[in-house]
Amino acid sequence: MSRPLRHISRHHNPFPQTGVSIAEDRIPRYDDLPPSLVALLHARATQTPSAEAVAELGGERLTYRQLWDRAATVAGGLREAGIARGDRVAVRYSAGVDWVLGFFGTILAGGIAVTPNTRSTVQETRFVLDDAGVSVDLAPGTPLPSGEPYADEELGLSDPAAMFYTSGTTGSPKGVPTTHEGFLTNAENMVRVLSLPPDIGAGLRTLISIPLFHVTGCNSQLLAALYVGGAAVIMPALDQAALIEALGTENITLLVTVPAVYSLMLRNPGFADARIDSVRWVGYGGAAIAPTLVAALQKAFPRARVFNGYGMTETAALMTVLPHDDAFAHADSVGYAVPTVELAIVPLHDDPDVGELVARGANVMSGYWNRPGETASALKGGWMHTGDIVRVDHAGRIHIIDRLKDIIIRGGENVSSLEVEAVLAAAPTVLEAAVLAVPDDVMGEKVGAVLFGESVDVDAVISHCRENLADFKVPQFVHVSTTPLPRNAGGKLLKAQLRETTAWGAPLR
Repeated sequence: MSRPLRHISRHHNPFPQTGVSIAEDRIPRYDDLPPSLVALLHARATQTPSAEAVAELGGERLTYRQLWDRAATVAGGLREAGIARGDRVAVRYSAGVDWVLGFFGTILAGGIAVTPNTRSTVQETRFVLDDAGVSVDLAPGTPLPSGEPYADEELGLSDPAAMFYTSGTTGSPKGVPTTHEGFLTNAENMVRVLSLPPDIGAGLRTLISIPLFHVTGCNSQLLAALYVGGAAVIMPALDQAALIEALGTENITLLVTVPAVYSLMLRNPGFADARIDSVRWVGYGGAAIAPTLVAALQKAFPRARVFNGYGMTETAALMTVLPHDDAFAHADSVGYAVPTVELAIVPLHDDPDVGELVARGANVMSGYWNRPGETASALKGGWMHTGDIVRVDHAGRIHIIDRLKDIIIRGGENVSSLEVEAVLAAAPTVLEAAVLAVPDDVMGEKVGAVLFGESVDVDAVISHCRENLADFKVPQFVHVSTTPLPRNAGGKLLKAQLRETTAWGAPLR
């Protein structure tokens, strides 16, 4: 017999739901979104034509009028190439102005922008292009299409605008078509959870160091900035020195990246002289963060409010956000549901507060691209099953325990790899940590840790773990990596790769 869902109350949720309605399909939706991304961009080009929209570090800068005009020209070129509504166009340029023009040009043409990981191998890229049925491939070195300006202004909220692919860390990546409503809903959620002033406009300048083919970089930074009339400052590649310098030279107000990047940035000698007075919001996600790093960020950016965000490709980015007021005391939490997402859990055992997280909302996908079987597995009874095991506290905050597939079962005891990783992240000399199951003939599985840092002191790390973890959770196998741990574009550890490449030595005890 299936266990009943436990709905997560919004009683203590700090995010406003004004203007959110729930229709017969039980999906929370905003009442007054722009009709489409096309309508949004046109409105910005009309209302604030000379305001800066996009700036590529070391490259071009575009005002809203220039962005609209040039994207319309790209759309015209795509139409002349035969692109019709619903056709797929791959956007594979490096992060920067051309990527943005290819993305919006495709949408203005009525097509669906497909955004492959630009770091993929030739074979991986070919899989995505074939799977999506791409008609035009805007590959590196390929000039942007050009033609008579065109904009499909009949597109609506339910029309698909783009398709991102899941990271493929557990198999072939899956395409996730995202509608205009999904993108715009996530942008409005960003406005609500950050309490952005209604008139912020050009005062929002976000520095994008996360790749644009990832939903955080595109949806929660690029599109969120354009949604309020701000500017997206894009780094073509992550560079610590350039990032630190840009905080001041570009008057950055919103900064979002993964904890590992912040940890390295705060250790960078150049940060001491950084101009950071403009920074008002500092966001992170994609990996566990130590409370000490949260405190360090609050100290390093005294005028900023910090926040933790959690989401998936399947939810067009955000599902939950942990606000500034909870950031230190509840650093192990990813926070509360955003305004248009309803959350519940499917209890695993007898504890009603622990189970698999499920979600529904206007920014949640309606299915995978051409994957009916996997869609049926993910979407059951109107809820998307995330595969994340969580604990819900008394206030309705979500604490991720682990992925279903990453829980280590040691002699019948469940060990959360994320819990152990969080402790390791706070250990001396450790910059990055990944926890994996090590097969064992007696216990079934034991706890293994892959560490990267500055002259890692394994004895000190294990001593720290014994002070903060139950004995059965303390790693018995440790491998010290000489290079940073492999991650996908969103900063998530590529554990499948580590499982294949890590050579474990003798157990510590």
